[in-house]
Amino acid sequence: MTSGLDLAALDRQIRPLLAQQRYEEAEALLRPLVASGTAPLAVWRWLASALRPQGKIAETRAIQEMVVAHVPGDYAARFDLSETLLLMGEFERGWREYRYRYSLAHTASMERKVQRPRWNGQPIPGKTLLIHDEQGFGDTFQFLRMVPWAKAKSGARVILEVSREVLLLAARTRGFDHILARGELPPPFDAHCELMSLPMAMGLTLADLPGPTPYVQPDAQRVERWRKRLATLPRPWVALVWAGRPTHPNDANRSLALEQLAPLAHCEATFLSLQKGPAEAQAGRPPDGMSLASLSSEIDDFEDTAAILSLADLLVSVDSSPVHLAGALGRPVWVMLPFVPDWRWLLAREDSPWYPHARLFRQPARGDWASVIAAIARELGSFVRSRL
Repeated sequence: MTSGLDLAALDRQIRPLLAQQRYEEAEALLRPLVASGTAPLAVWRWLASALRPQGKIAETRAIQEMVVAHVPGDYAARFDLSETLLLMGEFERGWREYRYRYSLAHTASMERKVQRPRWNGQPIPGKTLLIHDEQGFGDTFQFLRMVPWAKAKSGARVILEVSREVLLLAARTRGFDHILARGELPPPFDAHCELMSLPMAMGLTLADLPGPTPYVQPDAQRVERWRKRLATLPRPWVALVWAGRPTHPNDANRSLALEQLAPLAHCEATFLSLQKGPAEAQAGRPPDGMSLASLSSEIDDFEDTAAILSLADLLVSVDSSPVHLAGALGRPVWVMLPFVPDWRWLLAREDSPWYPHARLFRQPARGDWASVIAAIARELGSFVRSRL
């Protein structure tokens, strides 16, 4: 079936289909080519890329496992496999494969070139361990919980380095002896570990989660400032975020327009817009009947966001950094998830092992936000009535 296959011509057919999210058509073209089980690896890779967005996760994993077995040096394949394993809750191997995230062409420049060994989870009493953030703000909020665990296991003096945007919040967490902003010169250290490599180093399992919560605290003065700002607004207060960072590679699948949330408008709540970025302007034109207070222009930093979340009765949000901040604060959060979500939300569950007060509302089919929003509208009506 595959003898004489013109891979270049097939590439010209398949790539546009994948880019246009026409996954079923791509699968239909590729299925006959793999029927004998002897297709070129490129064909298998394309098939995995067509299957995963359709939610065919087990078959995707089988193909990714096969590719990695045949080409163990294909770091892109190993990283793709890691995200599938983590999505399936198979943390042990998933974390090991996840270390290949900085072996890809487009991420190699992001890796910190640290001239010290990476900590492997062993006790290093009397030594100094640098733990540093690496990716998005949400990742930092999610994995700050592990800093005190790492200190306890390593027995080391811990230096925590985070981006300046989250420095003040991180400074009120536990588990470090010294904290600094990324870009500052750290004190001498003996070993280092990225925040998101701590799970591999420490062998994190689902049974270890969530750990003590909350593990992030808002600033008391900011809370009081926002309490006064919001005092005239009727309760309950439902914070709202409907779009993530536009540069995120999966943003098209995770973000919404505010007008899509029109079914929430008739719940007797005051909505607090925490939306930042280009979608912030939509708050000036809320759906008919929605009582929306746009706070975006008054939010200077994550300290403000944390203070508002500590006062709000609930956050309803797409998968973005405020979700993880709310979770770290131990606040109630309802997360709107695409059909195949980011790995950290796992599969087929309405709760999150990471955040005890989170509820997950998943698309029942790819692109079906209407069902998600209808479900939230029903639940939000009950939630609001219980607080009136």
